[in-house]
Amino acid sequence: MTLYLELARMPAVNQIEAPFIDTLKEILSPERVLTSAEDIVPYSFDGTAALKQRPGAVVFPLTAEEVSECVKLARRNNVPVVTRGSGTGLSGGSVPLSGCLVICLVKMDKLIEVDEKNLTLRAQSGVITKEIDDAAAKVGLFYPPDPGSMKISTIGGNVAENSGGLRGLKYGVTRDYVMGIEVVLPDGTLTFLGNKCVKDVAGYSMKDLFIGSEGTLGIITEVILKVLPRPKARKTMLALYDSMDAAAKTISAIIAAKIIPCTLEFLDRVTVQCVEDYAKIGLPTDVEALVLMETDGHPVVVEEEAAQMMALAKANGARDVRAAADEAEGAKLAAARRNAFSALARVRPTTILEDVTVPRSELATMVAFIDSVAKKHKLQIGTFGHLGDGNLHPTFLTNERDHEEMHRIEIALEEIVDETIRLGGTVTGEHGVGLAKKAFLRRQLGEGSFELMRSIKQALDPQGLLNPGKIFDPRN
Repeated sequence: MTLYLELARMPAVNQIEAPFIDTLKEILSPERVLTSAEDIVPYSFDGTAALKQRPGAVVFPLTAEEVSECVKLARRNNVPVVTRGSGTGLSGGSVPLSGCLVICLVKMDKLIEVDEKNLTLRAQSGVITKEIDDAAAKVGLFYPPDPGSMKISTIGGNVAENSGGLRGLKYGVTRDYVMGIEVVLPDGTLTFLGNKCVKDVAGYSMKDLFIGSEGTLGIITEVILKVLPRPKARKTMLALYDSMDAAAKTISAIIAAKIIPCTLEFLDRVTVQCVEDYAKIGLPTDVEALVLMETDGHPVVVEEEAAQMMALAKANGARDVRAAADEAEGAKLAAARRNAFSALARVRPTTILEDVTVPRSELATMVAFIDSVAKKHKLQIGTFGHLGDGNLHPTFLTNERDHEEMHRIEIALEEIVDETIRLGGTVTGEHGVGLAKKAFLRRQLGEGSFELMRSIKQALDPQGLLNPGKIFDPRN
């Protein structure tokens, strides 16, 4: 494998020529069409390490109609189209092709409506995810999905990747909150799928086909989201362990007690050491695992659940358990987990944040396996993630210029993926497939499911112009 050493091989594509650019400027405006090398460089990569390729042009539409016209033009000229928001993806999903058209939706940033009567929120795709929750909070409502990138990622990107977050155990992922989407299809057709109705079984659930499709089936330009009443109380706790087995047993005990916390997160020893060095929170650096626990809801229920969770942590081997005295201290404790990636990224020039999920019962086994792989291949790996839903983020600390070490990382990742599948897991829990995981997808899905996905792509996008080469290679 050479994924991290060079961009995956792509089919030959047409270069964007002057008449095409001229038409784009007529559809939009000259200032919203970028073609110079220095202007388009920031759009040649996303959050995935070492994957980059310069597009032919970048455009910034303001409306779905403008997106539609751009797609129709690209189709007439056989020019591939890659859609992006803020470019925070971690699977190479928005890495462009050489000579392609990048449609960047960040200027489509209108928050259209907060509907308190129907508990919905409507927004264009370029609205920042945290702004969604902030708008809901102003009227006592709550948008639960909270990916680590929520302060900079766009809601359209979240929907296209079906993003998760720290609150996934209790509240689910982005798909669970999408009630409707406006989509530009590969032929430029503009359509709206779904509505504000809580119940709707009229025909196929077409909107779900596009959620998590990573821009390969259509371009999402607007969303209707479900929002919830904001929890009245929240309690944050921290448990420290001398063994990963004890931490995993605590998680199982909490779930068995029929408690569904809003957050059950963990950091391994490497990550704890990096976080403490970075944030100076006061964490002991000799622990094998740190578990962040949060419960929210009615104040009485929150206090009862918090007491139960702390008792279960102690009963299952926690060295120490502490509860935040107030919201400010709770935020400080939660920062230990939210700072994990930033802290690890300081250690080496390149940080490769991976994403696998296993059944909760296999968490301790998987964490131990990752540690053994790190030792076997002489790699530095910090692991953190969502213990409550089995989603782990083994994070490789490296230097992309060290080709020999990058090769060892690729071998290590293969072994981690094989073990994940053997344990009944998935090769990606929330980052998507993109370029980074497409080599593993057939292995997990099997031939039948894989080819069914490919047939859907072929039916909707027979020219293969929307985000080609992502999820799977196009047919020759």
